[in-house]
Amino acid sequence: MITVVVPAKNEAGRIATVLQNLSTLQIDHIILVANGSNDSTMHEVLQIGIPKLQILYFHERLGIDIPRAIGAKVALALGSDVVAFVDGDMVGTFAENLTELIDGILIKHLDLALTNCYPAPPRHIERYNPTFQWRLNLNKELGLDKKINLATPSHGPHAVSRRFLSTIPIRELAIPPVTMALSRMNKLKIDVATTIPHYQLGSSLKTHIHCAKIIETIVGDCLEAISVFQNAPRTRQWQNKTYTGYHNERRFDVLDHFLTP
Repeated sequence: MITVVVPAKNEAGRIATVLQNLSTLQIDHIILVANGSNDSTMHEVLQIGIPKLQILYFHERLGIDIPRAIGAKVALALGSDVVAFVDGDMVGTFAENLTELIDGILIKHLDLALTNCYPAPPRHIERYNPTFQWRLNLNKELGLDKKINLATPSHGPHAVSRRFLSTIPIRELAIPPVTMALSRMNKLKIDVATTIPHYQLGSSLKTHIHCAKIIETIVGDCLEAISVFQNAPRTRQWQNKTYTGYHNERRFDVLDHFLTP
């Protein structure tokens, strides 16, 4: 059984394209985790009529990556063998790449199949983005840098195995880099399964403020993942700066309630 989880918040004008693209794949379920939208996202979703679509609706904003964990919980309960994750703003055409991610789990027996979004080195201006350095720092710490370079579950579509979801606490999926550290500690198989250059994802353009907060979020997530891998107290701090970003907006309270039997 193959399931795709799609988090979406205020994706009017994009979500229908994302879901229609996914509906052409040989998959069993599409789980949309709609949250905190105040535009016509839900109206557009309800007009589509895709039989394999299941909708989880939350009036409140769940924060970054919390919807991913919620969708994974439902996918696991459905009995999914493969769960892929695609953001609700990714309108790019990459069905073949999603198939490669799924095949990475089913055929190559990976537990975490990643996308290489930077087959060429980041552009000069992007190199000053600290997320690249900290993504690489984490991957080096995990002994994966030669294999996956900058790849991370924080960026681009990816897929996980049932073994991954049965081994890694679902709550940890709300901080994607931490799942990499825990996967490594549990000797799960991690590798890149496909390549989609960042510009081909079709992601929506973001404001400078949003980009700055995303950078802080991912850097903090990587720092936390490194501390987990080192069996040290969790921290998002480096050189007297705490990298918070959107972390404090993650609704772990809602997630914990959802995960409670």
